[in-house]
This record gives sequence, structure tokens and C-alpha cells, in this order.
Amino acid sequence: MDTIYAALVIACICLHANPVVSYCLSGCSCTNDSYGRSLLCMTSALRRIPENIPQDFRKVRIENSFLTELPRGSFARIGALEYLWLNFNNITVMNMKSLEGLKNLTELRLQGNKLRSVPWTAFQDTPVLKILDLKHNRLDVLPEHALRHLPGLTYLDLSFNQLTVISRDVFLNWPLYHSAEQNGRREESASNVVLALHDNPWLCDCRLRGFVQFIRSLSPPVILMNSYLTCRGPQFMAGKFFHEVEIKNCMKPVATAPITNISLPLGVNITLICLAKARPDPAVWWTYGLKIIRGFNETQTHVDEDTIKSELVIPSLQLPDRGTYTCTANNFIGNSSVSIMVNATGPESSSPFSSVFPLPSAEENIYIDIRIAKQTVYGITLEWYAITQNPSETWYTIHFGKYDDAKKEMIYIGPGINSYSVTDLLPATKYEVCIALKNQSPRRGQCVVFVTGSDITELEQREKLIHIVVIVCAMVLAVPAGMYACTTETRFSCFDRCSELCKRRRHAEKSGKSGERQGTFDSLQAGSDEGLCRDSSEDKRRRRRSDDRIQKARADQRTAAGLY
Repeated sequence: MDTIYAALVIACICLHANPVVSYCLSGCSCTNDSYGRSLLCMTSALRRIPENIPQDFRKVRIENSFLTELPRGSFARIGALEYLWLNFNNITVMNMKSLEGLKNLTELRLQGNKLRSVPWTAFQDTPVLKILDLKHNRLDVLPEHALRHLPGLTYLDLSFNQLTVISRDVFLNWPLYHSAEQNGRREESASNVVLALHDNPWLCDCRLRGFVQFIRSLSPPVILMNSYLTCRGPQFMAGKFFHEVEIKNCMKPVATAPITNISLPLGVNITLICLAKARPDPAVWWTYGLKIIRGFNETQTHVDEDTIKSELVIPSLQLPDRGTYTCTANNFIGNSSVSIMVNATGPESSSPFSSVFPLPSAEENIYIDIRIAKQTVYGITLEWYAITQNPSETWYTIHFGKYDDAKKEMIYIGPGINSYSVTDLLPATKYEVCIALKNQSPRRGQCVVFVTGSDITELEQREKLIHIVVIVCAMVLAVPAGMYACTTETRFSCFDRCSELCKRRRHAEKSGKSGERQGTFDSLQAGSDEGLCRDSSEDKRRRRRSDDRIQKARADQRTAAGLY
């Protein structure tokens, strides 16, 4: 009996001296080293942070796994954790409370992940953090107060990220840097802080001026791991070190033009020149009649470090090209514009919107079919189908405005484009939109007339949203050709008119009196009323897609030219 008792006493002493090893996760290893009790999960299949990590660990190292995020309270149960290494995973999201409960954490390494941003307020939960390693991520922004909650850092690594522009205020707001310069002098007793910022694509324009000056003035206790920070852009500074560049202050754009009034004969090519001086480089574009110009040949080149030269080429100057062209330059500070007046000298022509449209000559062989392809709460989208002798060189002009306005807004469209969207329409308004060749006025069958609805809610009025009432009948009329868009109040009278026109058309086709070419249009995305004239419209669309339809259109056009 005494022997058994002695054996139990010895066993108890051994257990007290060497406690039983606590539970370890499957696929991982648990060790005791200089860090204390450690969990190592290397090249594991983990897809999320395990919830059953023992509470006695001081170090957790999970690498080369399939982690994609750090959710809230990922390690909150491990209050004794001091070292957290999560390198070379696929972490893209970090919750702002992911470090909750880690008041003893002194080292956090997130190297080689896919973080595009970091919730910097998360470090409120790690007051004694000394090492933060974020290299080889995808960080492209460092907020002004990013380092506010990291007063005790001795090592911060932001190298090999995507940082392009950063304010020096990020570091001036850092409590550690602040305390190192109390009363305008550095404290000799302050411990050194290593800062790694190399291998980022720094954009050395005026926005980086303060940061470059800050880097040049750095001295202990803040030490750069690599002091040779390099500019990636702009092009004339690429490859230069920070200590080699001289960066000027930012400047609001100033747009100028060598000539602001141009008058040239019809048919010549004309080049408009705009000079935009700004820091950083501005975005430059041209407008005509409040619309951004599309299709013209516009090129931009650098005249010097701060000036961009924009050239707009207008081929074969015609009467519709006359007017004011505006060049606008814009950067984050502001914008500036300059206007150029263009006039074409030569014989005057009739008004583009005379009561009788001029007809094409027989040799021009032009056929244009226009339709409203889509309606939205903002406006409409036009599409057109054209047969011309040189489609790769054919330019178009869109004439758009209120139906009763004699002078319509003109938008130029280059070759290869067959659609255009019109927005900012007014409610309960009758509009006319025409598509024509650039050097011609709109012709018979090249215009659409539509009416916007008037039943607008208070919210829509506040947001300036309107809608086009569904078009119930689409066909070419006499002069001018166009489409009827019915408002709620006139819908039934429009039904009657459309039905009568359809009957007349069918009767004329049966009688063989086809006379002039009759173009067709697809109705808008209509509801139950869409069936009016549908059969005739669909038949004509199929014929138009065939070669016979194209030949017929050309033949009818020549016939029409002879009749008029």
C-alpha cells in the first residue's frame, strides 16, 4: 500500500512539472520556443480563421493557406497573443474589428496578401503594437489619419504596394513623429523607427511635393529602410530619385488659344488649337453647342512640362460647321475654358430647317433610315441605317431641338457610328431630331418627331427625370417625315389616325400605287399598343436586311429625285 501511495505522489509531481500538452489543430503543429507556446499552420488548407485555437498561445503563424478575409474578432479568444503572422495568404478584406481583444499584440505581419485598403481604426485594439508589416500588398491610398492609432511602432513596412500619391500630413499626424519633435527639437532618447516606402509607383507631380520635402528632411528617430525612393511618373521624371527632382506647386488650369476667330473657305480642312497649362496634367476636351464632340480627329501632345496642346481637326469645312467651339481643361483644383469662333466663307445656302427639305441629286445614292431605339426616364437613344457610296468616310450631322425652333442644335458624328443618346429632355414638349450627311440639310424621311409625357411625379420633378410616352405608331408621313409619340391625353386620337394611315397604306400597296419610297421605323418598347402596323413594319425590316431591299431603296431614291 505504501508503494502505491508513493507512486501516486511521484506521478502528481511529474504532472505538475510537465503539464499535459494542450490541444493542437489538425494539419498544424504546436511548439514551445522562445516566443512561448506557438501554433504553426504552414501550407494548410484553411479557408477561414479556426474558432477553436487554444487560448494559451502567444504566437500564431498561418501562411500559404486559402484565407480571404479577417472577420470581426478573429482572435478575440486568444487574449495572450503577442505575435500574429498571416503572410502569403489571399486576404483581401480586413474587418475594422478584426483585431478586437488583442491588447497584448506587439507584432502583426500581413506580407504577400491582396489588401487594397486597411481599416486603420482597427489598431485602436492593439495599443502596444510595435511591428506592422504590410509589404507586397495592393494598397493604393494612405489616409491622412492612418497612423493616428499606432503611437508605439518601431517598424512600419509599406514597400511593394501601389501607392502613387501621399500627403506628408500622414506622418505629421503620427503621434510618434509628433512626440519626437516636441518644442521644435528631437528627443535624443526616442527609439528609432524604421520606415519602408520603397518600390511604390510614386507619381512625382505637384501632389507629391510636400511628401518629397518630408522625405528629404527625415532624420532619426525616423529612418528610411531604403532612402532611394524613385519616381514612376510622369514620363519626364520616371526613374529619378526623390533627392534629384524639383517639384513645383499645383496650379489651376489656364486654357488659351493662339487664334480665337477663324474664317476659311468652304471645303478646306481646319485645325483648332488649344493650349492648357496646369499642374497636374488636366483632362482636355472640346464641346460644340453644349455637347462633347465625337468623331473628329483630336490629338494631344506635351509642349512642355506643364502645357498640353490639343488640336481638333474639322475635315472639309461646311456651313453646318460654323459656330463656337469650346476647349475645356480640368484637374482636381479647377477648370478653365477658351472659345474659338469658326466661320465658313462662300455662297450662302437655304436654312437647314426650311419648310421644304432639299432633295439629293440622283448621283448621290444616299439612303438613311432613322428610328428611336430606346427610351429611358432621361431621354431617348437614336439609331440609323444608312446606305452611302463611301461608308468608311461618311460623316453625319444630328439636328436636334424643339419642333418649332428654327435653329436646331447640331452634333457631328464620325464614320462607323450609328447611334446617339439624347438626354435632359423637358416634359410635355414636342421635339424634332434629324440625321443627315455632314454637308447637307435634313431630307425627306430623315427626321423623327416625338412628344414627351406630362404626367410627372413630384419626385421626378425634383430629380429632373422625365419619360417618353410609348410610341404607338411609327411611319413616314408626307412633309416632313416623322414619328408620332402620343401623350396620355391624345392617345385615342392617335390610335384612330394610325389605323387610318395603315388602312390607306395597305390599300395603296394592293393597288400597286407605290410611287415614292416609304421608310419605316420600329416603335419604342411599347406595351399592348405595339401591334399597330406591326406586320407591315416587320415585313419591311426583313426586306431591308436583304440585298433586294437595298437595291429597291436606291431605285426608289432615284425615282423620287426624278419626281421632285
